[in-house]
Amino acid sequence: MDDNPTYDIFVIGGGINGCGIARDAAGRGYSVYLAEMNDLASGTSSGSTKLIHGGLRYLEHYEFRLVREALMEREVLWGNAPHIIHPMRFVLPFHKGGVRPAWLLRLGLFLYDHIGGRRKLPPTRTLDMRRDAAGKPLKPLFTKAFEYSDCWVNDARLVALNARDAADRGAVIGTRAKVTKARRDGGKWQISVEDTITGRTEQVEARLLVNAAGPWVDHVVAGIAGKDVHNVRLVQGSHIVTRTKFDDPRAYFFQNNDGRIIFAIPYEDDFTLIGTTDQDYEGDPANAAISEKEIDYLSAAASEYFRQPVSQDDIVWTYSGVRPLYDDGASKAQEATRDYVLKEDASESAAPLINVFGGKITTYRRLSEHMLEKIEGFLGAKGPSWTRSVPLPGGDFPMTAFDAELRSFKARYAFLDEAHARRLFRLYGTRANALLGETTSYQDMGRHFGADLYEAEVRYLIENEWALTADDVLWRRTKLGLRLTSQEVAALADFMAQATGVRNPGTRRKKVAAAASR
Repeated sequence: MDDNPTYDIFVIGGGINGCGIARDAAGRGYSVYLAEMNDLASGTSSGSTKLIHGGLRYLEHYEFRLVREALMEREVLWGNAPHIIHPMRFVLPFHKGGVRPAWLLRLGLFLYDHIGGRRKLPPTRTLDMRRDAAGKPLKPLFTKAFEYSDCWVNDARLVALNARDAADRGAVIGTRAKVTKARRDGGKWQISVEDTITGRTEQVEARLLVNAAGPWVDHVVAGIAGKDVHNVRLVQGSHIVTRTKFDDPRAYFFQNNDGRIIFAIPYEDDFTLIGTTDQDYEGDPANAAISEKEIDYLSAAASEYFRQPVSQDDIVWTYSGVRPLYDDGASKAQEATRDYVLKEDASESAAPLINVFGGKITTYRRLSEHMLEKIEGFLGAKGPSWTRSVPLPGGDFPMTAFDAELRSFKARYAFLDEAHARRLFRLYGTRANALLGETTSYQDMGRHFGADLYEAEVRYLIENEWALTADDVLWRRTKLGLRLTSQEVAALADFMAQATGVRNPGTRRKKVAAAASR
């Protein structure tokens, strides 16, 4: 008798695409097992510029289908997760003789406003930067600007909430679960999954295998096929986080002299996020780290616009992600398509494999729907598509009602200070009530680890969101790594090691020591 559990779908990869596919499939009634070799969103999906956007610059590369689909998704995703996604206005300064003429920018923004079904987000307008507050941090050269709409997203939390909802609908979510072998055996996949903490190996059967391993997608294909493959172009994008460069809630879209663009975005209340770079990457994506050249590039590009230049002393944190772009033969990394490609590998009698190449956070839900169409072709249809109108955990309130819901939350937990209440509700939405339960004081929240991090939140993340190490809490489920001292981080790591039995393996992201010692 075969004791190995059998699933309809086995997903490799706990990034946004893998978790989105697992959620959609589980919600339709398929049995699903997802394996992530590290932590959820430990790779590309937490290394983004944190935007739900159409990609204004992609219009220059005639990616109209991708831009339209992404623009249509902005308000859908905002409605799905109004706690971790919110509208943001972007200021695009320009001047006579600049990189792109005003008429071209105006045309691009007209298309941006009208091809994506915008309803709730306000349209583009023109700013006189000599009078508008957005002009104050910038050099006087920039007297005019366009202001347009996109959305901000907490990318790593988007992944965790998709995983949480998939699990709530019956999916098995395995973190620190590395696929060491996958082979076809008749009409099924025989898959070996190693628990990287205990070293134990589990054998799993599945009718269909989804390879959503992100930058490691070719590695998985090569391991299964036994031959070298080159489907993706790895492109590194790096960001710097500085002490705040401006007080305005709007973000900036800067055009560089080399034709590229960068964003400067308000970040975690007290900081500014500046990025991104685009350069081809070789080597293990797990080792991606910002280079001094990239730091200099981003600092210099932002300094072309800000009155106060960006210096090394301003930088409190850096991070890098490797994007697995589908290799379309583009000559420059920034010109490679951001569109996604789903490729099937199956014959009539063999168990099917579907590989995910490329994609972007904004279109993850549509990618998942397209993946389910392919899955249905192999396994037969079960439930209908459903994710368009169903909120993610904690997002079960109207998309424009965040402030009203926050007031209700604050009234229930009146002991919380304003900033702490807002941070909790921004991260957890209505599930912040489950996190705090019947607490009536800070003493009820248990041990204090620094900043506004308490034991109640840490235990909630351990029990509900697969957090095992201090890094999982400080750099993915929250961004409190920006605020804790090294001693506080060590105390949290010790506490979590005792609570979970897992020693913190250390961070792969560069953190500037000055960030935690303010």
